[in-house]
Amino acid sequence: MPDLAGAILLLLCLMQVKHMFADFYLQTPKMLSGRGEYFHGGRAQHAGVHALGSVIVFVIMGASVPFILTICALEWLVHFNIDYCKARYSDSKQLTPQQAVFWRAVGTDQALHQLTYIAMVAAWVKCAA
Repeated sequence: MPDLAGAILLLLCLMQVKHMFADFYLQTPKMLSGRGEYFHGGRAQHAGVHALGSVIVFVIMGASVPFILTICALEWLVHFNIDYCKARYSDSKQLTPQQAVFWRAVGTDQALHQLTYIAMVAAWVKCAA
């Protein structure tokens, strides 16, 4: 396998592990409650956990400090807003896990996060690899 292809796959795998921990293991009650408000400190902290995880991933990958700071700030902004949109939609429809539409909202949220990682990897290939 060419070196770049292996590096891309490694970066994608590291982003997946980071996402699993940040989205499913490291959320606190503060991060999970009241997410329908735009200026929600818990959501800001949650997006920060994601950004910090990405900092670690990109340090492992040997990216430059300016690249890391830029891409992780952008990730924070995108993650914060994706989660806000899902929360507003879920609150407005009063969704519960017993409803199929709840899981479609979760799936859309997760797909948008995964597409964000693909964009981040593309930026890494263009600017940092």
